Amino acid sequence: MGWQRAAAASRAETPAVLALSGVITLGAVLLPAAPATAGPHPYAPPPVNSCGETGFDPLYRKAPDGYTPPVNPTIAVPVPVPQILQVPMYGPKADNTRIVADPLPEDPCANPCPDIRDTPPKTTPPNTPGGGSVALPQISIKPEPEIIPVPVPGGEPPEPQPAPEAAVQVAAPGPVAAPVGAPGLESVRVVGQLTGPGSANRTDMRWSVDGTDLGLMWETKPGEVAVVFGDTFGKGWQPGGAGTDQQDWRSNVIGYSTDTDLSDGLTLDTFAQDSRCHAAEILSSRKIGNYEVTTIPTSGFALDDRQYLTYMSVKRWSKIPGMWWTNHGGIAWSDDNGSTWTKSQWAQWDNLFGLGRFQVATMVPHGDHVYMFGTPNGRIGVIGLARVPKDQVLNKTAYQYWIDGVWQPAATAHEFFATPVVSGTASELSIRYDTASGRWQMVYLDTLRHQIVLRTAAEPQGAWSEPVALLDTDDYPTAYGGFIHPWSTGNELYFAVSTWNAYNVFLMQATLR
Repeated sequence: MGWQRAAAASRAETPAVLALSGVITLGAVLLPAAPATAGPHPYAPPPVNSCGETGFDPLYRKAPDGYTPPVNPTIAVPVPVPQILQVPMYGPKADNTRIVADPLPEDPCANPCPDIRDTPPKTTPPNTPGGGSVALPQISIKPEPEIIPVPVPGGEPPEPQPAPEAAVQVAAPGPVAAPVGAPGLESVRVVGQLTGPGSANRTDMRWSVDGTDLGLMWETKPGEVAVVFGDTFGKGWQPGGAGTDQQDWRSNVIGYSTDTDLSDGLTLDTFAQDSRCHAAEILSSRKIGNYEVTTIPTSGFALDDRQYLTYMSVKRWSKIPGMWWTNHGGIAWSDDNGSTWTKSQWAQWDNLFGLGRFQVATMVPHGDHVYMFGTPNGRIGVIGLARVPKDQVLNKTAYQYWIDGVWQPAATAHEFFATPVVSGTASELSIRYDTASGRWQMVYLDTLRHQIVLRTAAEPQGAWSEPVALLDTDDYPTAYGGFIHPWSTGNELYFAVSTWNAYNVFLMQATLR
């Protein structure tokens, strides 16, 4: 809760391997410091859902009268401890166990799996305000294992995928279109908490989704939207960031929604599940530090009956704010509406020397092509652009990179030379083509501005409008993301935002002019 961020900062740190888990979460915790422009909002009690369960408030609020932040009297000094770990070359095959989920109880407040999860109390009181004497800090040494992976033969090799035939591409003009006017922002509001304890969806009780982030969305078929989340934690998770590997950690999960009225929130109908009341991990990861910590989805789209998901394989999180290192960015596909997925062995962009330009990719079908916007690992990269024919998505040789106003074929150009489509840095891209206005919309986190911003353009290569601030991280501490709901209209933009202190997802509504 907003007024509790000082209290949250005093809680003990989570284990190093997962303390910075969740997509792009390090920068969410340590955004560049800047003076607050609006100051804290007036105190308000935490929101309560219709079942009487207390949720989270993403706004930065004043503390209630009489509240004094607790003081942690211990200063923990992390000391890395090298730990050599033999890692089989191939990991275990993905667990594609899936069940047909039972319908939810008619009573929305009923516990669907009482044998698995205890029914929470009707109200969960916030931290009790109070004071205390000032204590001299004590210093303790906190050993942190630093994994040194040593690859060795072994494991279960995946079934080889046939290599796509080399595509023949020729350069094509890609001129910048005339700039379009930036939309005006009339208002922005929190529609509701989408996930976690106290949410209207009660994802903790229904699908063991207690703490999670992201919420990237696309239309899987007419009348249905997929909602994919990043690192997810279940029973035992507590607010204050990502959880641990002892708290039912899954690198990613997928839910589905048929809710067409977003003005009162986004209802999640179900999740892909591997057991009762348990959302399944859909993209496997090795979960080994300095090798592959996690696998984070970055965008999704559908072509006919096939679903596609872009992802990044995270090698390790950094202690430098807003930075992490990836192994590669890649594409996975699903032919069962997103229940199970296969990672392409060929549609991968390796992170050579940490300079890969398409490590965090967002792909958007439009016309005869699918356009791929990408940034490097971390939060301080520029946006590159590529495109590929719709029937060649998994064929890297069929991609063309936008370089100096020309679509250059992959055979003669390298992704390193892709021309930035906007000035400045960006992270957590969410992009769509709005048929109502005939414009492209791009939402992303701008760490230097401390804002989640919106830009518009007539063509994917631009020219893109100046950024319009949708929300400020001085008002929404530790906010990141900004994933657009595909059923947004020209004037009503719905998007999902995560906050690190709550480590859950909220649906936002921006009214545009």
